Amino acid sequence: MDGLLIIDKPTGISSFDVVRRVRRLYKTRKVGHAGTLDPLATGVLVVGLGDGTRLIQYLMEGEKSYRATFKLGEATDTQDSEGQIIDSHPIEGLLPERVAEACRSFVGRISQVPPMYSALKKDGVPLYKLARQGVEVEREARTIDIFKVEVVDIDLPYVTIEVDCAKGSYIRTLCHDIGRRLGCGAHMTALRRTRSAPYEESDSHTLERLTDENGEGDPECLMTLLDAVRNYPAFEVSGNGAAERLRNGVPPQACEVSGVALPSEGDMVVLLDQGQLRALAAYAPSRPREQRGDFELLRVFIRS
Repeated sequence: MDGLLIIDKPTGISSFDVVRRVRRLYKTRKVGHAGTLDPLATGVLVVGLGDGTRLIQYLMEGEKSYRATFKLGEATDTQDSEGQIIDSHPIEGLLPERVAEACRSFVGRISQVPPMYSALKKDGVPLYKLARQGVEVEREARTIDIFKVEVVDIDLPYVTIEVDCAKGSYIRTLCHDIGRRLGCGAHMTALRRTRSAPYEESDSHTLERLTDENGEGDPECLMTLLDAVRNYPAFEVSGNGAAERLRNGVPPQACEVSGVALPSEGDMVVLLDQGQLRALAAYAPSRPREQRGDFELLRVFIRS
């Protein structure tokens, strides 16, 4: 069984808990997810089954959207409401206009230090495991892209924002940093992912919906591989023998495909054989290596 499940993860369970449940429902071990959501968080979690797991790394590259609520005046060791308060400051006299200005100041390419309570690893050990042992290690700041921070509601001490960002962004760290910029501290109290790459809340299914009348995984919830890559330009491989060569791992020439106008160098594309997904590729006519074709094959799908 190959494809994607777009799941509306509930609060209180981990992303791996979701993977375990999907394995049980759909009776397959080959399951993975794109983009971890903490137990506190809810919303869009993309889960791949079978060959769908081979798309995961590319789906993780896309932009994500979140709705987050944070509380001003208190900082915690986890940067969210599941941690212990480590610092507090009064917020009397803090004007909503100043809060909104601080939120907007984080739009752009910014530097962010990953939190200790994260799945990043130090010498092979996840940071959250070290944090639980009371160990804190130095983390290098990383450059991330925040495309939008829109203030939805201010009801002090609580603030709700909507964020569009690139992969690798920690929203609870963003909330923490907003509090630090305001000089009063903050921690995240709620988080919902509303979009992951092209997949929206409207595409998602609850865990309960995944179960059919026989107590097994409902195939109607499973998005096909072709639907999963719907946002990439698609090209039909139609040259003489090109489809056969593609099935053997040989990329086609640009003259052997038909469809929309050829993309820019490096753009991701879908290659089809009689309407069936055959490969995810990058258009690379000028690459110095592997001169057999004008595309660099990233994933080839024989069974789709």
